Parts: sequence; structure tokens; C-alpha cells
Amino acid sequence: MSASTPTAAPGRKTRILTGITTSGTPHLGNYVGAIRPAVAASRAPDAESYYFLADLHALIKVQTPERVQRSTLEIAATWLACGLDPDKVWFYRQSDIPEISELTWLLTCVAGKGILNRAHAYKAAVDKNRLDGEDDDAGITAGLFMYPVLMAADILIFGADKVPVGRDQVQHIEMARDFGQRFNHLYGQYFTLPEAVIDEQVATLPGLDGRKMSKSYDNTIPLFSPRATLQKLIASIVTDSKAPGEPKDVDNSNVFQLYQAFASVEETAAFRREFEHGIGWGDAKQRLFERIDAEVAPLRERYEALIAEPQKIEKLLREGAQRLRAQHATPLLRKLHEAVGLRDLAQVASERKATGKQSAAVAQFKQYRENDGRFYFKLVDAGGRLLLQSAGHASARDAGQLIARLKQGAGAGIASEGARELRFDGVSLGELVEDATIDDVVTALAGFAEDAA
Repeated sequence: MSASTPTAAPGRKTRILTGITTSGTPHLGNYVGAIRPAVAASRAPDAESYYFLADLHALIKVQTPERVQRSTLEIAATWLACGLDPDKVWFYRQSDIPEISELTWLLTCVAGKGILNRAHAYKAAVDKNRLDGEDDDAGITAGLFMYPVLMAADILIFGADKVPVGRDQVQHIEMARDFGQRFNHLYGQYFTLPEAVIDEQVATLPGLDGRKMSKSYDNTIPLFSPRATLQKLIASIVTDSKAPGEPKDVDNSNVFQLYQAFASVEETAAFRREFEHGIGWGDAKQRLFERIDAEVAPLRERYEALIAEPQKIEKLLREGAQRLRAQHATPLLRKLHEAVGLRDLAQVASERKATGKQSAAVAQFKQYRENDGRFYFKLVDAGGRLLLQSAGHASARDAGQLIARLKQGAGAGIASEGARELRFDGVSLGELVEDATIDDVVTALAGFAEDAA
């Protein structure tokens, strides 16, 4: 494990977060690639799992209110029918936690536009416009452009350590790390930097036409299609023209790949032999239907019972969000308000009245953690000019204790070593920045003692 790899804080389980956009009906590809493995992972004893319905994300590409509402219900019912236990995981709807939207704005104020310009979805939309001879931003909403910031807020607000994603989503996790690190650099250590988790074993299912199963291609098999519909859809899967008795190409068969995603190792091996012996496509598709239906049928029954009582799902989601807000989101946002200066003005007035003096502008220490896993701080004078860049420390506590000693000493004990390096009480302190001098550092530190007097 590298020094920059995030780990759960001592005393808590590893937090794993998964979001599901509510923009369509779940299909077999969603089930095999995301739902089934995520439900299995939620049962791990060393994990604290967060699953949310990303309905705010859905608004970026869906402007039909009824579709968003219906998809939210269908996806919630799907996860519950497939075995997600809301008593053992956090299960909630994104829009029920307004702190996520508020955090999005705080992160927007530190997010670099240049990074957002390089987001895959935005770049793809711009490239398409250029190919069509349109203006670069024709038809592109600010929602699409800011999508990575909202995703970062989803992740950072609950201190997620790991986020399972496909390779096309890794960039968003890297952006979340960047935004969180920038915020930490400016205001202090508030956010855990997440790690993308890519499961190379997760299958990507072919659709009816052989391309990746996707709503974009209109080639999906809905997960909970009625039995007769499921059989009809499977019968329509595209195959080659080889007749019964002719050996079939297993590696390029959509039918075989779908079967393999649901069958055991032994069943798959037996099916492979049948392909080699020339099973007819009609028989192969019937076998595929029977194997999928055997796994899906009991889930379908639970799903239909859940979907018939939407009020129960609504209650469950709201309760999940309320608990999360009380235990995590609201306390965090309270701290972030204080950090960025969104503070109680009456409290400032009370402090001034109690001390009998106006609070003068003083220097600031800004603490942060770098990718090397070590903790650093910078000293900035009252005017915002950067004076000192610290050396790295093994822990935030070590860095904080040194800062406390510097404040108490008001500049005493600092000495130069070489042209730019400083020492404090015999140990390396850090380096002067640009045209700053040791006198500037001593003056800034003396201000802490004056402010405390």
C-alpha cells in the first residue's frame, strides 16, 4: 500500500460508497456488473457500506419528472429485492440530504476550472459539437460541466475510503481527491481522500445486438421482465448462422457470455462442451433463459411486492437520510461553515465585548496532507503573503504540536540554516518562500502572542 492510499481512521470500519443514477430501468447488465457484487460486498464484516440513489445526477440528462420518479422507485426496489439490508448499510436518496448540495458549492469554490474542462463527459460533448460543426458548448448544460463536483460532494461528505467504479469513472475519483485536498490545504484536515476500486473480475454483459448492454444502445434485457417477456427477449439475441450440429464459437457468442455470468463453473464447462458439439441456437437460448430465470424469479417476486407498496420504500429512504444527516452530514457542514468563515456574527461581537478590544488581523497556519502521506503546513502573514513552507511530518498531531510551540514562542528559537532553510529549537522547520525573510516569519509569529494577550 502506498503512502497516499487512504485507510479508515482508527476505530472505524472501511467506508465503501456506491451511487446509482435514477435515469432508467435496471437491466441484467446492471445486476451482474454492479448490484450483485455490491450486495455481496455489503455483507463484509470490516466494511461500512453507503448506497444512494443519485436522483440529482439524473436531472443532468433526464428532463421528464415522471421518469425520474419511476426510476427512483424501481431502482430502490431492485436493490432491496436483490438482498440489500437497510438495517446493516446506509441506504438513502441523494436529494434527501441537502448538505450534499451545499457542500457542492463549497467545493465549487476550490475546484479548478481547468480540471473540469478535462472531464471525459464534457470533452466528449464538446468533441461531438465540433464534429457536427456546432459551437463547442452548444446544448451543454452547467450541470454536465459541474457533474464531477457533485460527485465529489457525494463521496467526501461521508468520508468514503473506497468507491467501486468502472474504468471510465476513475477520473471522477481523482477529481474528488483533488478537490478534497485543495479544501484541506486551505482550511484544515476535513476530508478523507478516496480511493477508486476497480474489480477486474466484474463481467460486462453483451446486449441483444452484441454490443455492451446499455440503455444508450436500446439493447437491454430488463432485470425484472415478466417471465414470458424475458424468454422472448432472449430468443431475439443476435447469433451467427451456424446450423445445429456445427461447432459454435464460444468466445464470440453473446449467448454463451450471458450464460457464463449466471452459471457455476461446472455448468459453464458443460455448456461449453455442448457448443463444441454443435448445440442449436434455439436450444442454447432456451438453456440460457432457464438459467437466468432460475436466479431472477425469486428476486422478481420480492421486487413486485416492494413496488406495490411505494410508501414503505419512501419511508425507508427518508429514515436513512435523517439518520445520516443527524450523525454525519449536519455536524460536518457546521464545521465547514466555521472553517470557511460562514460564522455567527453575534459570537464575534460577544468576543470583542468580553475582551474589550478589536481583533487584529494575524498570520495564519494552513495545514494539509500531501500525496506522500506526510503532513505539512504553510505560514501566511496577515496580508495573505506566503512566508514559510514546512518540512513533512509523520502525523497531523506532530505538525499541530509544532505549530502550537511556534505560536507560544512568538518567534523565539528560530534560526537560519543556509540561504532559505530555517530551524526551530534545533530541528528542521522548513523553507522560506520566494522573497520572505526570517524577520518576516518572526514578526508574523509575534502577532500570535499579541493577539492572545
